[in-house]
Order: sequence, then structure tokens, then C-alpha cells
Amino acid sequence: MTINEEQIKHVANLAKLEFLPEELHQFSKTFGNIIDMVEQLNEIDATGVPFTSHVVDAINVLREDVAFPGMDREELMKNVPKEEKGFIKVPAILDEGEA
Repeated sequence: MTINEEQIKHVANLAKLEFLPEELHQFSKTFGNIIDMVEQLNEIDATGVPFTSHVVDAINVLREDVAFPGMDREELMKNVPKEEKGFIKVPAILDEGEA
């Protein structure tokens, strides 16, 4: 499958990545090769092969869910760098939704 440089630019923009023009050509070749390898899996007859999520038996061992008192709010707020209206204020990590 051919992946063109415009598709690479689009995906890079969604991921907030920037590439040099000379890198775009290499990435388009590399991603095309990866997709070609994945498409080869469609040629395999997997009829009757059971679904496998793990190659080994995985058993979840969970502890008992026991409630216990949390930290005193006033004591916690003594350690935070910024506080606003009783909440810990942190820097914004999301933009205004621009793609």
C-alpha cells in the first residue's frame, strides 16, 4: 500500500509532530512497508484458530477492596504549589481542540 507524504503530514499533525521535508519521504516508505507486512496476515487461513489474547495463562490476583481514610485536605493543601477554590491548580495540558 502506498502512503503519500500528505497522509504522513496529516497523521503527524494529529499527533502534534513535525518532520523535515526529507524525513517525510522516508516515513512514507517505511509506513508503506509496515502496512504491506500487516496486509500479508490477510492471506493466512485462520479458520478454527481460537482467539488468543495472551500467549500464557494470565490470572489476575486482586487484593480485597478495603476503604480507608484519605489524607487530611488541609494538610495536603500545605504542600501544593498553586491552589484555587480549594482545588490543586495545575498547568493546562490540552489546547483549544485544534487539530
